[in-house]
Amino acid sequence: MVLEHDELMSALLHRQGANGQAVPRQAAPGAPDISVKQLVGAAVEKTAKKEGGKKEKVVKEKPVWGEPGSGKAKKEPKVKAEAAVQQEVFIVATPEGEKKDMTAPMAAAYNPKAVEAAWSAWWEKRGFFTPNAKAAKNTMESKRFIMVIPPPNVTGSLHLGHSLTCSIEDALSRWHRMCGHVTLWLPGTDHAGIATQSVVERLLYKQEKLTRHDLGREKFLERVWAWKAKNGARICTQLRRVAASVDWSRERFTMDPMLGRAVEEAFIRFHEQGLIYRDNRLVNWCPHLRTALSDLEVDYEDIAGKTLLDIPGYGGKVEVGVLCEFKYMIKGSKDGLVVATTRLETMLGDTAVCVHPEDDRYKAFVGKELVHPFFPDRKMVVIADTMVDREFGTGCVKITPAHDHNDFKCGQRHKLEQINVFDEDGLINNLGGPFAKQHRFEARKTVEEALKEKGLWVGKKSHAMRLGLCSRSKDVIEPYLKPQWWMNCKDLADRSVKAVREGELKILPEFHHQTWYHWLENIQDWCISRQLWWGHRIPAYKVVKPAQDKEMWFSAKSAEEATKKAEAKLGVKGVVVEQDEDVLDTWFSSGLFPFSVFGWPDVEGNDDFNAFFPTSLLETGHDILFFWVARMVMMSLGLTGKLPFHTVYLHAMVRDAHGRKMSKSLGNVIDPLEVIDGIGLEELGQKLEEGNLPDKEIAKAKAGQKADFPEGIPECGADALRFGLLAYTLQGRNVNLDINRVVGYRHFCNKIWNATRFGLMYFGSDYEFSGSLRLDSPMAWEDRWILSRLSNCAQKANESFEKYEFAGATSATYSFFLYELCDVYLELLKPRFYGEAETEAVTEDRKIARDILYVCLDWSCRLMHPLLPYLTEEIYQRLPRSKAKHESITVAPYPTHVIAWTNEAVEKEMEVASEIAKHFRSQKTSLGLAPNARPLGYVRHADKNWSQRLAAIESRLGRLGLVGDVKVIEEDAPVPSGTLRDVVNERCLIFTEVAGLDLSQEMAKLQKKVDGAKKMVASYEAKIAAPGYMEKVPAEVREKNSQKLESCQTEFTELQRAVKNIEEAMKG
Repeated sequence: MVLEHDELMSALLHRQGANGQAVPRQAAPGAPDISVKQLVGAAVEKTAKKEGGKKEKVVKEKPVWGEPGSGKAKKEPKVKAEAAVQQEVFIVATPEGEKKDMTAPMAAAYNPKAVEAAWSAWWEKRGFFTPNAKAAKNTMESKRFIMVIPPPNVTGSLHLGHSLTCSIEDALSRWHRMCGHVTLWLPGTDHAGIATQSVVERLLYKQEKLTRHDLGREKFLERVWAWKAKNGARICTQLRRVAASVDWSRERFTMDPMLGRAVEEAFIRFHEQGLIYRDNRLVNWCPHLRTALSDLEVDYEDIAGKTLLDIPGYGGKVEVGVLCEFKYMIKGSKDGLVVATTRLETMLGDTAVCVHPEDDRYKAFVGKELVHPFFPDRKMVVIADTMVDREFGTGCVKITPAHDHNDFKCGQRHKLEQINVFDEDGLINNLGGPFAKQHRFEARKTVEEALKEKGLWVGKKSHAMRLGLCSRSKDVIEPYLKPQWWMNCKDLADRSVKAVREGELKILPEFHHQTWYHWLENIQDWCISRQLWWGHRIPAYKVVKPAQDKEMWFSAKSAEEATKKAEAKLGVKGVVVEQDEDVLDTWFSSGLFPFSVFGWPDVEGNDDFNAFFPTSLLETGHDILFFWVARMVMMSLGLTGKLPFHTVYLHAMVRDAHGRKMSKSLGNVIDPLEVIDGIGLEELGQKLEEGNLPDKEIAKAKAGQKADFPEGIPECGADALRFGLLAYTLQGRNVNLDINRVVGYRHFCNKIWNATRFGLMYFGSDYEFSGSLRLDSPMAWEDRWILSRLSNCAQKANESFEKYEFAGATSATYSFFLYELCDVYLELLKPRFYGEAETEAVTEDRKIARDILYVCLDWSCRLMHPLLPYLTEEIYQRLPRSKAKHESITVAPYPTHVIAWTNEAVEKEMEVASEIAKHFRSQKTSLGLAPNARPLGYVRHADKNWSQRLAAIESRLGRLGLVGDVKVIEEDAPVPSGTLRDVVNERCLIFTEVAGLDLSQEMAKLQKKVDGAKKMVASYEAKIAAPGYMEKVPAEVREKNSQKLESCQTEFTELQRAVKNIEEAMKG
């Protein structure tokens, strides 16, 4: 049975008993955690004493599995996050890297802190995740799984988007490892040039009132490395907490010397091939940070109309979302052309006005000279170009080649002068005439006033527009003309498109193919230089002596090598070169990551490179398909001649429960550790105040937190977080994450813990599993059924991992453990262990039952291990001895479908039996019988074959239906006296004995409920029928009232039916 996930979660939340109640959230720092001593309850201590008894001693304490049909659990009182129960602090007694002591009894309740402690360090020390490169060489592709982690920025901490990435990648890695494949998941972090430099610069100014220029490049970089040494390990700590099975011995950082060598080699090769060149072009420029930016570092905001913005470095408000109109006069004439712009200050760099060549209104003006109001000596003409939209505005477009991307291309076509009127810091430069030294947004106002004085101002109006903002500083991005290093990607892009079209590279889900083709078939040259100090300094050297008419650049590994190249090229001695101050775009080094981490370009005798490159899979979010994935493919093809991986899997983007993008200002950005450990609302607010949000946004963010997490976030543990995220992968392009569902999966972990804890009671201290099951042994009906379902679960789980359908794996394992193992098999198992063993047959049956139970617990652990690594390792270590048991579950084989276990006939019988049992339970409920009541039951089936099959499992029908003895009667047998019947289907009836039962009290209780429900229905009907209801009551209130009425009517109908059933029973 595969459940829809909302159904799956609601089913779980309705099943919570005392052991599944909401766990108190973690209190403020310093509040004690749960101690091991408190977790070991009296029930467990009794169990421990019993384990030393007779071999066949029966367990007197009956396990409570959450009996099917027992109805809703009692409502547990709410527990506030801030009011965590004061308990002894949980202390990890296991020395770092040592195996946890499993001799103590299992705790009375599941505690993620205790369960998840110590395992990661032990796995790491034992080297379970560190493959041998020499042994791995020449492994066939189907038997290897190599993957690099998308390196998170060293500046920050993991958020839930990273957690989804980690959960998917770790699940795949663990599954492949358990399948016996050579598996390597390589971790690393990215130096994040602009982000890291910005953080350190802010700290430097905040603490010492210094800028990087005050320190100088060398001293500033020392500060950055010191910051990285202090803060860079935070992400690695988080990865360990979420059980990432990465090979920490191969951890990489994009500024490591080995990776720096790869960056240097890549630049030099591409430069010598002519793919990297230097040119004076427009770039995305952030004046506040004084650097060029990649497209990914620009946030585009839709401005509906006139808006006032706060901009860093400028004292006043900046008016955006307006269209300004003014006139350029035709030289020697009284005629003028009206143009419009949203960036009025750029008119200081205008060199032309453009019209459409077929626009009859302006044909006579093409070629005429114009007068610039502030630079009368500047040559300015009217040109004709098809870039103009005749229907927009006046049909005349001002051309500023140095400050607009379209104008730049137009200027190149018409050989217009490129006049840059901005300095790097966003001030008007000396080419701005009377406006020089003004901030560009101050000039926006002063230019308007000057145009008004000259009579050239027409007006301005509100105008919708898209505004580019720096993702770091929030300054307005300016197209800026500056000499930069560029990379021609056209040929490499064509090869990358071909790889996907021909199936050599797979991109999943396939609906991302069109994005791939769109980006790469329309690729532009890539600006790879950045005006920063932190990063890979560009290995390019300019000749400064002797002086050159045109700049001469040489790429080299050192100044000495560059000098030799220059002297050879120029044919002179005594050449002096100077290295470029700029660094490379962070995406340049990230694009080399799949092979630089293995030591490229030094591949001779390099076991890691030869064993692990190319990798198998690249898994990441779809938002960086072009920015990172495409660049890795292009650069790998260009430098190694190979694809860096054969498959790309793109997961959905994590949003909040309302579908909103995660944003600090909304207060919905969640640190995974806040979900793992729990956090109170007050602490969430404190973290906002300690961050770098502007004061005015903190209040907004706090309000968002209070709305979404009124009592904070409960402690869920890493396993529940991972399981919840993987269950969400069904959603497609976006994941709308509701933390309450993760809390629900924490309850599932609790269920696994309790079921295992009680199940282990059946084994005894001297039990040892032989390592295999004998299929010729006399298995009970339920044994054959559970093995068939277990095999089916294994088949579904493997298929889900093969197809990257992780929600399928969570659903298959969840459904098997909860609904089949716990609800059915463990229920049917109980009678087989009651009473003392007296016969050889009973002894053998119990041995078989223990063996089947062992296999179910063992397989369940292994099937769920990629999804719940900590919990399954803890339980696996507690399973009884077995010849087939491994040192760790991480290296135990992943279960696969066993054809010999498949039994469709028994599964069909269970399907019919479950339906019959469901009707018995329902009838008990409708009669108002107590849960522990066990009336006799009868089953009559019109099909003789089914009558015989059901007769063979009569005792199971009673057990599953929560009734007493059940008897299967012939089709023509009379209706058993003193019974109430129910229809299962057109061929099957059940009868429940009610004779002799005093149902008067139940009838009285039910009648009160009927009266109450009737009043509620009448109340809502009166509300809705009131005069003016449709006109006066808001739509959302009307909708709620309709829903409540429908609910009350349903309840009323059901109660009436229950009364009728009891009346019939009392008559009979």
